[in-house]
Amino acid sequence: MTSSSFSALFLVALGVGLVCRLWLARRQAAHVAAHRATVPAAFAATIGLDAHQKAADYTVARVRLGMVDTVLSAVLLLALTLGGGLQALHDLCARFVEPGSLAHGVAFVSAVGVVSWLVDLPLGLYRSFGLEARFGFNRLTPGLFVADTVKGVVLAALIGLPLIAFVLWLMAAMGGLWWLYVWAFWLGFNLLVMLVYPTFIAPLFNKFQPLEDGPLKARIEALLTRCGFRLSGLFVMDGSKRSAHGNAYFTGFGASKRIVFFDTLLAKLDPQEVEAVLAHELGHYHHHHLWKRLAVIGAGSLGFFALLGHLAGQAWFFEGLGLASQGTAATLLLFALVLPVFTFPLTPLMSRWSRRHEFEADAYAARQAPAADLVSALVKLYRDNASTLTPDPLYSSIYDSHPPAAIRIARLQAAR
Repeated sequence: MTSSSFSALFLVALGVGLVCRLWLARRQAAHVAAHRATVPAAFAATIGLDAHQKAADYTVARVRLGMVDTVLSAVLLLALTLGGGLQALHDLCARFVEPGSLAHGVAFVSAVGVVSWLVDLPLGLYRSFGLEARFGFNRLTPGLFVADTVKGVVLAALIGLPLIAFVLWLMAAMGGLWWLYVWAFWLGFNLLVMLVYPTFIAPLFNKFQPLEDGPLKARIEALLTRCGFRLSGLFVMDGSKRSAHGNAYFTGFGASKRIVFFDTLLAKLDPQEVEAVLAHELGHYHHHHLWKRLAVIGAGSLGFFALLGHLAGQAWFFEGLGLASQGTAATLLLFALVLPVFTFPLTPLMSRWSRRHEFEADAYAARQAPAADLVSALVKLYRDNASTLTPDPLYSSIYDSHPPAAIRIARLQAAR
């Protein structure tokens, strides 16, 4: 392949993906807006018209902001690649550290990361202090935003910089099969993060208090006993200091497994509804969804790293993306930036697989707790989180990791 033909292929893939994303987003906004005036019959008795219209307006606003983000991301990608941005940053770093050295590679990758963060910053600020605030969800203060940013920068420096340096060293020192070593390290590092995140990283940003003794804790412990599930603890997180959205999640694995409830979730749901939501999460573990996803991601990433190993020796790959300089850092950056352009067709496949897992977890929950409790919990969460009840079917089939509300509720009601 020549550099010019790869440039053309890249532009076509980027253009087609951009048009598809924007077209799907417009479909979603139009479909939600068209159904704004009437609550779906299945929810007419549980969700008021005001809440339904708020969800519609919130969804449309998020979709429109997402369209802006999509366009800006495409413009930034073009500016960095064919626009010569990467080459300019490469040359800028070369003015301070020796080109081709490990220090230069780390500086180059860091510079691209800083530029991308600065470009994303205005949209992120508007998302929190504009859109989320307009719909009553934002509780993030400017001071907390600055504190989170400082902590993020410190973590990036303490963890990210050594990580980048080690990966670049592996690429340079491990010969022709360096991509296999990098893949193994990447996989091991991600497993390590899953292990240490709950105990060492998450507490830097939020407070985690053990769930107090009482009826809720007793109900949850009884559920865990029925399901044969052991974990390191039940915790409540102060999610309300950043957002009014409610959530619950599992984190960690092995001896570090823990269940975390947002305080906003516990304030919205009754104890039996919390139990049903937890039963759904236990369903994911019962069906080994986490490990299945890790297996697929691990196998897929192995293929991508093998491809990266091949592209590292192809001059047309660099020249076709506007970078005259080659090297380990350039290889890593170009691949990370361009890969999403060509993997967009995989999105609906992964979404469909994820929705299948959600149905399996729902079915498990319905066997461990009354399905009616999970239905009432989901209805409250749809309402309080302003989740649309009327997504565009095509948009939902491509992007949504969870089934549409009406289909999910109908399946649970049939399981009673």
